[in-house]
Amino acid sequence: MRIWLNKHFGFSKGEFNGLLFLVLLIIVIKAIPFIYGYYKPVEKDDPLLLSRIQQLKVVDEERQAYISERTEHDNKPKNLRFFNFDPNTLPVAGWQSFGLSPKQAAAVVNYTLKGGRFYKPEDLQKMYTISPELYHKLLPYVQIAEKPAGVDKSFTPLERKAYVKKTVIVDINTADSAELDEIKGIGGTFAKRIIKYRDRLGGFYKTEQLMEVYGLDEQKYAEIKDQVSIGKAGLKTININTAVFNDLKSNPYLSFKQINAIIQYRKQHGNYTGIDDLKKVVLLNQEVIDKISPYISF
Repeated sequence: MRIWLNKHFGFSKGEFNGLLFLVLLIIVIKAIPFIYGYYKPVEKDDPLLLSRIQQLKVVDEERQAYISERTEHDNKPKNLRFFNFDPNTLPVAGWQSFGLSPKQAAAVVNYTLKGGRFYKPEDLQKMYTISPELYHKLLPYVQIAEKPAGVDKSFTPLERKAYVKKTVIVDINTADSAELDEIKGIGGTFAKRIIKYRDRLGGFYKTEQLMEVYGLDEQKYAEIKDQVSIGKAGLKTININTAVFNDLKSNPYLSFKQINAIIQYRKQHGNYTGIDDLKKVVLLNQEVIDKISPYISF
């Protein structure tokens, strides 16, 4: 490199050494901040650092104190004292002597103060503050008076009676959802399904058609069949000679192919004169014809 500089710039050996020294000096000066930052010792009196250390010490001390307190509480032997008692009149102190905390004891007493009552020893199980282990220990000591003090002897606890539907006979062609809901074994969901299916059909011509309703099987039908009837209300019929596709598509007994076949046969051979003419439609079997005949007019 010295030869090249000497050839092109006329540098002597001394000038070259001076230039080399200058370059090294610049490199050292540039590197000093990085070297200093890497090896810079932490200031012992840095207030931010001292504050953070103090916070960590406090948190650690609190955690150790909490653990120590919990361990001491859990390992502390409990001198439980059992005696005969009436849970309806036992005060907070009495419950605490059985091992309940003040808060747990107060919860049991508040239950009785707000009108709650223990009618039999097993009722203690409904108190979530009493563990299963403690319940079994207390059970032999429970003695409940026949009537709580200060309560009229004529008072008897009210018992909830399940609502029982009255037996009714409902016309399934005219009943609304509320009337259908009165049938034993039929709830609101089935009532809505029955009405929806009835509207698709144009009415029921026999009660057995209820078994075609979604979810209403033979067992359910046997349960309700004596509560349903079919009145004199006529079925909604469709004139097969004027009907278009949309008039027939809601009928659950006919597929779209069968509807098209009925219409095409009529176009090719003229109007139907009776039910027997439907037997000439290839896609209709006797079972389908029997099902749709009550809903067809000519």
